[in-house]
Amino acid sequence: MTLIAPNRPSRKVLMALPLVAVLAACEAPLDYDLRGQIGAFNTTKAAQTATVNRPKPDAKGLITYPSYQVAVARRGDTLSDVAGRIGLPAGELARFNGMKTDDALRQGEVIALPRRAPGTATAGNSNGNVDIASLAGDAIDSAPSTTPNAGGSVSTAPLASPATASKPQVQSGPEPVRHKVKRGETAYTVSRLYQVPVKSLAEWNGLGSDFAIREGQFLLIPLKDQPAPRKEAAAAATAATTAPGEGTNTPTPPSATKPLPQETVAPAAVVPKDLPKVAVPAPTRSSTAAMTYPVKGKITRTYAKGKNDGIDIAGAAGAPVKAADGGTVAAITKDSNNIPIIVVRHDAKLLTVYANVDKIEVNKGDTVSRGQTIAALRDGPSAYVHFEVRNGFESVDPLPYLQ
Repeated sequence: MTLIAPNRPSRKVLMALPLVAVLAACEAPLDYDLRGQIGAFNTTKAAQTATVNRPKPDAKGLITYPSYQVAVARRGDTLSDVAGRIGLPAGELARFNGMKTDDALRQGEVIALPRRAPGTATAGNSNGNVDIASLAGDAIDSAPSTTPNAGGSVSTAPLASPATASKPQVQSGPEPVRHKVKRGETAYTVSRLYQVPVKSLAEWNGLGSDFAIREGQFLLIPLKDQPAPRKEAAAAATAATTAPGEGTNTPTPPSATKPLPQETVAPAAVVPKDLPKVAVPAPTRSSTAAMTYPVKGKITRTYAKGKNDGIDIAGAAGAPVKAADGGTVAAITKDSNNIPIIVVRHDAKLLTVYANVDKIEVNKGDTVSRGQTIAALRDGPSAYVHFEVRNGFESVDPLPYLQ
C-alpha cells in the first residue's frame, strides 16, 4: 500500500506566518524604518545621530565657511604640497596643526588653516564682521620682496602667488564645530562628546582605518541630518493654534443678570471729640560725646599707633563730610596723590584731620560749627573718609572722642 504524505506548507510560508501575525495585530500604520517597538529592533538612535556628507572642496582643495577655512589633502600630498597649493607658508601651517612640513598626508585628510588663504578673503563673514586677520595676511603676501639678488641690488618684484585667485564659495547653513584634540582624547571620546558616529567623524576628517588622532589636531564635527517636519504634524500644529479668546465660552457674571441685594451697613463708631491730650516731653538728653562722627557709616579700619594714625569710615559716594566739633579751618592741602585734606583746629593743641574728601565748602581761616558740612566723600567704588584726632603732633585714637 502506498502512503501519500499530506501537503506540508513550504519553509518560506512558515517563516512568513509570524510576520503576518504581527502585522495583522497592528492597528497603526506600518513603521517602515523600525523606529517603533516591533520586536527588539529600534533604529531611533541611529536616525537621531545621522549626519550629512562633508562638502566637496574647490579646485585648490579648500572648503570655505564664514568663520574659517580648511584644506583637504590629495593622494600623495605632504603638508608642504598643501601649503604651496593654497598659498600659505608651510611653517605657519605646520605650527598651527602641530605637524612638520614634510609629514605625509592621507587622501581626504583635513588641515585647518590659521587664516584664510591668500586671494580668498571675503568682505565679511555671516555675522557681518570684517575678517581683519585675512585682510592683513593678504596685504603681507602681496607686499613686494626686498631681498637682494645675485648682483647685490634689491628686487622689488612681488612674491610668488598661488594660482589665479577666485572668489571662494562660502558654505551655507550651519557651520561645523572645529574641535582641537587634547592629550588623552581619542576619536571615540570625541564622537561621544558631540554624539556623532565615529565613522562619520572619520569620513569628515580623512582618518585612517584605526581612527587614530593626534594632540593638537583640528577635527571637523559632522553636521547632523535634520529632516524637515512632516506636513501632517505641521498642519495639526497650525490647526491647534487659535487666537486668544477663541474656542472658549465666557461665563456671564451674576451681577449682569441679577442685581446685588440691598444691604444696610451700620455706620462706624463715632470718635468722641473730647479726648484727653497726652503731652509727650521732648528728649532732653544730649550727646555727651566730645565729637560727632564726620560721616554716617561703618568703620572699615581702626586706629593703630604708627601704622594707621586714624580711622576709616565708609559711606556713600558724595555723602556730606561734617566737622566733628566747632573750630577754625587751620589748613587745606593735598596728599601725594593730589587728594584734598582739611585740618580743623579746636583749641591750642587739639586738631582733627579729614582726608580723601572732595567738593570742599570751606576756606582756610573759616569758623565752623559742630556738624557743619565742610566737604563730600570722593566718588569711587569704596568711598570713605580718613579721620584723625591729634593732640599737638601726636595722633590719638579718635573713638574715645566719638563715644
